[in-house]
Formats: sequence, C-alpha cells, structure tokens
Amino acid sequence: MNTQVESAPKTRLPKILPDGKIHAVGRRKESVARVFLKPNGDGKVIVNGKPAEVYFAADPYIKDRLEQLIKRPFYVTNTVNRYDVIANCRGGGFTGQMEAIRLGIARALLAVNPDYRPILRNEGLLTRDPRMVERKKYGFHKARRGQQFSKR
Repeated sequence: MNTQVESAPKTRLPKILPDGKIHAVGRRKESVARVFLKPNGDGKVIVNGKPAEVYFAADPYIKDRLEQLIKRPFYVTNTVNRYDVIANCRGGGFTGQMEAIRLGIARALLAVNPDYRPILRNEGLLTRDPRMVERKKYGFHKARRGQQFSKR
C-alpha cells in the first residue's frame, strides 16, 4: 500500500556548532563561502585567515563595498558589531566571493533569530542569485559572439 503523508515544508536552519559558532553556506557564481558567526564579537570580518580589508585589498573601493555588501545583513537586522565573521571562500572573483559571504551571513542570522526572515527576505538577502556565466557554443568566439560577416 502506498499512503500519502503530508508533511510540513522543511525549513533548514543553519547549524549551531558545540563551541557556539553558527555555520552557514553562501554561493554566488562560482564562489562558495562557508561562514561562521561568532557571538559576542566586535564586528571583525576574517576571510581565508586574513582581515577582509587585506584579503580584498586589490579592490580600490573595499571600504565602501564591505559596508554595502558584506555587512548589509547586520545593518538590516540591527546587529552591527555583535558578531565576528570567519569565512572560508573558494572560487570566483572578489564580487562573487563578497556576495557569497553576504548570503552566508544572512542565512546564519536566521539561526540567531528566525524572526529576521521577513526583514532579510524583503531586502533580498536570502535569495540565492542564480545567474551564471553562459557557456561557449561551438562555432562562436564566445557564448553569443559569432564571426564577423563580410558582405564583399
């Protein structure tokens, strides 16, 4: 007999580790960021063992982009300087990694307080951006760039 059992939709909350850190994963383009939020911190952001200002130093607008991208979930939920962020990033470039960290932070904040979900959702911080680089097609120079046409 095959009986249908209706189950409530699963809500996957981030993991709270035994040492009190909150773990979540964020992705964007080819970048994957494993984010750990450490409670009772002072707002430090460490990426791959270096402070974010040092890791993303090649970006000339790093100060602005740190506040606009990475720390945005903290500003929206009024939790600025309450958590330290430790992130391990792989793949992609600076923008993809920053946005992956931002998604990871937003997801981790849900474990702190599930009431943050509507706030973060309205700001678009819980939505995984699905856009990826389009593949190159046979007979084309790039994904869509074909050969130049010569009439004569």
